[in-house]
Amino acid sequence: MSTSTATPVAPPTGMRKNGKNWHGTKKAFRPTAGLTSYAKRQELKKHNDAVKELEREMKEEQEAERKARIQRIKDRREAKEEKLRYEKMAEKMHHKRLDRLKRREKRNKLLSS
Repeated sequence: MSTSTATPVAPPTGMRKNGKNWHGTKKAFRPTAGLTSYAKRQELKKHNDAVKELEREMKEEQEAERKARIQRIKDRREAKEEKLRYEKMAEKMHHKRLDRLKRREKRNKLLSS
């Protein structure tokens, strides 16, 4: 019979003096218990700053990706509308004149941008 494998059990305490047995037992007040050294605080601050920087970079990357996706959608819609407009124009006019108009419009677009 070995009792070395048994878990240590706290010794039972008697009745509390004030009778409020449902409250946990209080420990002595130690004002210096939570204090850390200056070096340790600086190290923690440096770590937190690095984490914040990484988070900021990740958010910027996500935002850039989102804006690029939105821009692609806008470009695609614009191209679709332009194609539709040229198709409507093609119904009314000769294809050579339409090609000439396209070239002029592209030239104007390049000059304006």
